[in-house]
Amino acid sequence: MFETIGNLLHTFSSWLNLPLFLTLIGGGLFFLVYSKFIPFRYYGRALKAVGVKEEKAEGQLSSFQALTSAIAATVGLGNISGVAVAITLGGPGAIFWMWVSACVGMATKFFEGTLAVMYKGRDSAGELQGGTMYMITEGLGKKWKPLAVLFSTFGLIGTFCLMQSNQLTEALQTVVYTPAGIENTVWLRFVTGVTIAGIVAIVVLGGINRIGKVASRLVPFMVGFYFLLVFYIIITNWGEVPAVFASIFKGAFQWKAGAGGIAGSVIVIGARRAAFVNEAGVGTASMMHGASRNTEPVREGLVAMIAPSIDSGLMCTLTALAVLINARYTVSDLQGMQMVMESFERSIPGWGSYLLLVVVFVFAFSTMFSYSYYGTKCTNFLFGAHRAHYYNYLFLATLVMGAVIPLTAVVDIIDIAYAFMAFCTVFTMLKLAPKVKVAINQYFSK
Repeated sequence: MFETIGNLLHTFSSWLNLPLFLTLIGGGLFFLVYSKFIPFRYYGRALKAVGVKEEKAEGQLSSFQALTSAIAATVGLGNISGVAVAITLGGPGAIFWMWVSACVGMATKFFEGTLAVMYKGRDSAGELQGGTMYMITEGLGKKWKPLAVLFSTFGLIGTFCLMQSNQLTEALQTVVYTPAGIENTVWLRFVTGVTIAGIVAIVVLGGINRIGKVASRLVPFMVGFYFLLVFYIIITNWGEVPAVFASIFKGAFQWKAGAGGIAGSVIVIGARRAAFVNEAGVGTASMMHGASRNTEPVREGLVAMIAPSIDSGLMCTLTALAVLINARYTVSDLQGMQMVMESFERSIPGWGSYLLLVVVFVFAFSTMFSYSYYGTKCTNFLFGAHRAHYYNYLFLATLVMGAVIPLTAVVDIIDIAYAFMAFCTVFTMLKLAPKVKVAINQYFSK
């Protein structure tokens, strides 16, 4: 029975490839052109906007904390195992389309951040909240509430950190358990999942303020450490770098063998993996930016658009170079963290896998912290503020489940949830795009 369910999930997830591609890339291109290429024209201004503080404005986070918390969710295992998944599904060429998705994703995130502040709403406790669900009810009107409910329902599923728990367990198995001669059993993975859940509980049960503080301290440091680690691999294997870039550009316009049609192309696979990585248009980041203490929507949009350049641009490129320099894989043979760990170990013998394990730990946990907040926001909208905290207990339970179930099932479940979240979010942003255009003109004319 479980095999039948898994096959149905995979079939449906694969069918969503093309609609999701058209939604994210097509929508992103529209936002890029409609905004007159704001991400490229005002990136420097966006960096300056990060430091602006409005202490008296309503909200739970500063713009900087909102950005780092959103990046904590996106700069995570998706930048490591997600890149490996993309390569094994579509070959090196998938990385090129992750770059394209990063460029258009910046425009999407700009609109997302702007609308998150422009259309905030009150929850059942009277507290100001932001996110796609409030963009819908406050921006499109109450008659569109079923769409907000649909988004929040899939948001509950999409924010379960099944991938993070699964790949963190895989990393421990590769680096710690197997070398120590410990057999990979269901019970071992279960105990690992319980341990992960226990560590996460210390932060997430402390609420959004604790999540914001932890993320703002962990993320910048670990991004820098990961950059140095990959930089060492590139320098010590400099002769391989040109061939790696050649394989990326050469494979970018080739069809994946046997896939049949555009739905199986590396273009779609790369865009889909990028959706998992930078979440532009998915609607998660709108919840974090909607919590910022900012009364200027466009300024928050400028801050929000920085994230894709870091996660899908810088971080995915670093991982792709580090992996492809010494990777051993077969396209269509789905691999994740184990492939990356082995590649790092070949590049830095004796130390590579252990150093990467440190990065994996921090990235995985920082992502889990932010995702728990997203799920709480969806629960708040669906069931009321007084019941929102119950989500955290369900969230912690799914960390245990993610450690036990296979990677393929994890990928399919999250992809389906993300697809429907994206359909709701991009549709809403397209409907409200003229409002953003007016706000842009007003902001830049000051």
